Amino acid sequence: MKFTKMHGAGNDYIYVNCFEEKIENRSETAIKVSDRHFGIGSDGLICIDPSDIADCKMDMYNADGSQGKMCGNGVRCVAKYAYDNGIAKKDEIAVETLSGIKYIKVAVKDGKVYEATVNMGEPILKPADVPAKFDGETAVNEPLDIDGKEYKVTLVSMGNPHCVTYVDDVHSVEIEKTGPLFENHKKFPERINTEFIKVVSPEKLEMRVWERGSGETLACGTGACASVVASVLCGYCKKDTLVTVKLLGGELKIKWSSEDNKVYMTGPAETICTGEI
Repeated sequence: MKFTKMHGAGNDYIYVNCFEEKIENRSETAIKVSDRHFGIGSDGLICIDPSDIADCKMDMYNADGSQGKMCGNGVRCVAKYAYDNGIAKKDEIAVETLSGIKYIKVAVKDGKVYEATVNMGEPILKPADVPAKFDGETAVNEPLDIDGKEYKVTLVSMGNPHCVTYVDDVHSVEIEKTGPLFENHKKFPERINTEFIKVVSPEKLEMRVWERGSGETLACGTGACASVVASVLCGYCKKDTLVTVKLLGGELKIKWSSEDNKVYMTGPAETICTGEI
């Protein structure tokens, strides 16, 4: 199987061109290739498939083999792959995902994409649609008991479910212990991704993320978007302002537009290597 390893702000996946390759069991393949000791090493597997309604389709799997509906860093890299490899040579590339078609504007240098802006669509705020077992039309600064400690959480879905909470220091969070308690909490029937956020200023956030099915990752695009949406709802940031989200693997720039109520994410898309396994 030929593959390309790519990353967006350190969020790395194995990309396979399924216009040419055929993978019988994608879930098991994801587990195999993601292993950092016996495989290639990644946060998961992304298959680039033909699409009847877009330039290509993204089929994404986490490191544990579970299927993901959306990946913000991944979809930028899919757009880069499609442009760089001649699948779609245009300024805006449409990628079909399980959470709808995403439109990615690419920035090109020396014939290769180096950065991309994704229209991530409107945030989903109703807890029942996240999904989460909270009452009401939104869940903003709601108390959640985690192993006897109360956290204030805000729930947002950007195609994937996210739980955002605020801390004084992201680096002091015992994320290997706390992350799984959030992920598998009874309030979240499909598990949850959790962002631990420090507000540096109205234009800058620091973030660590625990992703369901992958554990801690260096970056999460949908998580960065959810964190900015949550920070607007909590009064820390404002709409129509470009907010820099600092992650362990780099930075993403997020804006929640009041004009169309959609979230726009700009960040890098880089190829690490190609090979065969």
